Amino acid sequence: MEKINIGNNAFIYPMPVTLVGATVQGKANFMTVGWVTRVNAKPAMLAVGLNKAHYTPTGIREAKTFSVNFPSADMVEKTDYCGLVSGRKTDKSDVFEVFYGELKTAPMIRECPLCIECKLTEICELPTNNLFIGEIAAAYTEEKFLTDGKPDVKKINPLVLTMPDNSYWTVGEYAGKAWGEGKKLKKGEEADNT
Repeated sequence: MEKINIGNNAFIYPMPVTLVGATVQGKANFMTVGWVTRVNAKPAMLAVGLNKAHYTPTGIREAKTFSVNFPSADMVEKTDYCGLVSGRKTDKSDVFEVFYGELKTAPMIRECPLCIECKLTEICELPTNNLFIGEIAAAYTEEKFLTDGKPDVKKINPLVLTMPDNSYWTVGEYAGKAWGEGKKLKKGEEADNT
């Protein structure tokens, strides 16, 4: 089967749909973000790609903290709303019930099944976006979203994003155990650290 060139506007999918929170001018503000990923093991760190024109980065730069909140699929309307309106013109501090954790300055969303607060460690300046890298200070959830003490993706029922079609989806079916399924092909080879 021949591969075809589809240009350079390709996205890695699906992307987690998150609500990035920061305190801006004394108010909690949240924006919808799909460009989020874990970038380091120890210390645990996340990176968030935000367009330079957005309002939320101002609060991240000022407080040196931010939150990454993972909404469930039933929160799609409020989540999408936070990506449609700017905190410059619309006060989004009362869209959700807000709480604060150990850092005291990173607003989080009580309704979200998983909330992570981060200390800003670095900003990587890019042509249109900035990559905000933060060390995870703490993660918050509820017992009902855990299985064996770990977050359960089916219980959380997160939203995922595909681009450039700009669509929300939910997680599909279980496909196999990571770092386990490939062992069938190893045929006695020793494990390596690829």
